[in-house]
Amino acid sequence: MIQARRILSIQPGQPASDGAGVRLNRVIGGPGLERFDPFLMLDEFSSSDPDDYIAGFPPHPHRGFETITYMLEGRMRHEDHLGNVGLLGTGGVQWMTAARGIVHSEMPEQESGAMRGFQLWLNLPARDKLGDPGYRDIPAEEIPRLTTAGGVEVVVIAGQFDDGQLRQAGAVQRPHTQPQLFDLRLPPGSRIAPRLADGQRVMLYVYEGLLELPEASAQPVSAGRLVRLSDAGELHLASARGARVLLIAGTPLHEPIVQYGPFVMNSREEIEQALRDFRDGVLA
Repeated sequence: MIQARRILSIQPGQPASDGAGVRLNRVIGGPGLERFDPFLMLDEFSSSDPDDYIAGFPPHPHRGFETITYMLEGRMRHEDHLGNVGLLGTGGVQWMTAARGIVHSEMPEQESGAMRGFQLWLNLPARDKLGDPGYRDIPAEEIPRLTTAGGVEVVVIAGQFDDGQLRQAGAVQRPHTQPQLFDLRLPPGSRIAPRLADGQRVMLYVYEGLLELPEASAQPVSAGRLVRLSDAGELHLASARGARVLLIAGTPLHEPIVQYGPFVMNSREEIEQALRDFRDGVLA
């Protein structure tokens, strides 16, 4: 008999502030990052008050990982020292590979209305941490979407969605960490059973409604909570009242994680070098 993935933990996000004072909900970040390997941070930002987001994220550096920003509502402008300029709009994704170094800014292109979305940090393997940086804007119309037989809408941002009936490659594929990033929109009374490879770390972030995991728990998971699951087994999701969920999965690197602010490397010496490089203007 095939077993379901077990729930390892259910945890709420914590209020935080970043950039020049942007208010957000930090879902992943801080001590114990090895539990979430290869993911380093997940932030949710959601506000209709411009005071919560208007100051944005002025120029700042990164090294050693990738950032994935998924915008549900709003407009954010990206600029970096490589000359890339991009406008991230509703439904779009920005995928940035910091690698050996990138200095960028993310500033709101609006002075009112809702600003809502997520930023996920994805680790790079040691062999790629000092590789070439890169940047890609993916507008909403270039991100595959499908609707399952049960009526669940799936936005396939990265990896490949497969429920045994439908298969769809996402907008982005990555070696090594093999990230799977899906936005699942479950209408009331629906179910879905996405297939994921054993050995992958799997997390669910409920950002609207109530989610049920009928094979793993009798209690529904409410919005604002992250579910961390075991590395093997089937995954069955349902919602009696409707829910919106980020499904995040990836292959762990099992490498040392040493983080200092916007730098994530494998050793303290590499972090010190990153700080020297940034100070000396040779980060990239």
